[in-house]
Amino acid sequence: MNITVVIPTYNEAENLPKLVSALFELPFENLRLLVVDDHSPDGTGQIADELAAARPERIAVIHRAGKLGLGSAYVTGFRRALADGAEAVAQMDADFSHPPEKLVELYRALQSCDVALGSRYVPGGSLDRQWPLWRKGLSAWGNFYARTILGLKVRDVTGGFRLWRREALSGMPLERIKSNGYSFQVEMLYLAHLLGCCFIEVPIYFADRRWGQSKMSFRIQREAAIRVWQLRREYHDLTQKR
Repeated sequence: MNITVVIPTYNEAENLPKLVSALFELPFENLRLLVVDDHSPDGTGQIADELAAARPERIAVIHRAGKLGLGSAYVTGFRRALADGAEAVAQMDADFSHPPEKLVELYRALQSCDVALGSRYVPGGSLDRQWPLWRKGLSAWGNFYARTILGLKVRDVTGGFRLWRREALSGMPLERIKSNGYSFQVEMLYLAHLLGCCFIEVPIYFADRRWGQSKMSFRIQREAAIRVWQLRREYHDLTQKR
């Protein structure tokens, strides 16, 4: 099964070369990377081009005109990966918060499901040890809040480390996706749930970024909280079919 890893970037010049090296050390013969860069002012796009020039058969780059958002970056990457024939599509952050080596376990899990999820909230999973209690509590509450309102059985609904079967992703009406922040993760999972996808959660240790600056903010968290209620209304037609 050939895998394409979609990696959205914005100011990840320090992280991207290290992540590419780590991913290509994994025991996959058919692993390709697709970097979707939102015109990073720190030169991430140029670095991505240089990496692609060194491995043109395994790395591709999409340059976008500006900071257009995480959700639209992933949708753009997903469509390109499917068009290029990927049999499985992974999504992950560029900042090493998602351990690259866990992609092997996600791949194994994908043999028995439609979507394999890197999970912080199943036995064996955990959050960064340096996080204060309030931050861990906020993350746990956000997951409980979203999965309760949307009726999801998955423990980690806001995580962004996922591996999709081609059939599952190609069956998603990506044109309906409106979330363009971190609530994108919730919307994708909710839509997959409504379409009857099967999930397996693989425990991961979620580390805070090693280099660079976090893009999470209170505004993003507030928007995600409101967006959960909007999703119930927007996908009412699919809930009626279940």
